[in-house]
Amino acid sequence: MDVCRCISINETRVDKAKKTLESLPSLDQTAKFFKILGDGTRFKIITVLLEGEMCVCDIATTLNMTHSSISHQLKILRENRVLKNRKDGKIVYYSLNDSHVKNIILQGLEHHNH
Repeated sequence: MDVCRCISINETRVDKAKKTLESLPSLDQTAKFFKILGDGTRFKIITVLLEGEMCVCDIATTLNMTHSSISHQLKILRENRVLKNRKDGKIVYYSLNDSHVKNIILQGLEHHNH
């Protein structure tokens, strides 16, 4: 484990880091966003939706899970603006909320495969 054994502090770097943190009022919300993505099932749902919208039945079948467990995760993703939905008759289709979500997922996958 790395341990800082120095007793001097670079005040310029510390002040700059503090100002960076202060300038990001949405830091906690962003951390929550990544925590939501950190759940394996939710990440799989988002990944299958990279290809386009799907209904609960299609997602459940793809992931070999129950409709109720998928619906629960979809609710969390929708409430946190990761996904959006549209209704066509009795069927509800889910898709990624915007290109930012898609880009974040693709960047994460690319980083892991690098």
